[in-house]
Amino acid sequence: QVQLVESGGGLVQAGGSLRLSCAASGRTFSSYGMGWFRQAPGKEREFVAAINWSGDRTYYADSVKGRFTISRDNAKNTVDLQMKSLKPEDTAVYYCAARSGGSFHYSQVQYDYWGQGTQVTVSS
Repeated sequence: QVQLVESGGGLVQAGGSLRLSCAASGRTFSSYGMGWFRQAPGKEREFVAAINWSGDRTYYADSVKGRFTISRDNAKNTVDLQMKSLKPEDTAVYYCAARSGGSFHYSQVQYDYWGQGTQVTVSS
């Protein structure tokens, strides 16, 4: 089992940057594919970015491609989401998720473990 705790959220002006971090418990972190999802008020949770177990493959939603970067450090059991050029429409609760098997996926139903989320608010 994996427990996930997100951090790094906050309030930022449009055009600014934030770095989210997700800390995972357990000694098998490197066997999980990891993803970031977000849920804005009144909207369904959506895919943001994902990374495979080794970190050499990543995948992004079109809405964040070129602005967000996902990375992981298996020695530290962490996965980060670097967010740049933030827009008000990026405002949401951001969730970290882990997927057994090591590969990544864009569908949230493919993920087995979830964090509680961290709020990101981008002001215009």
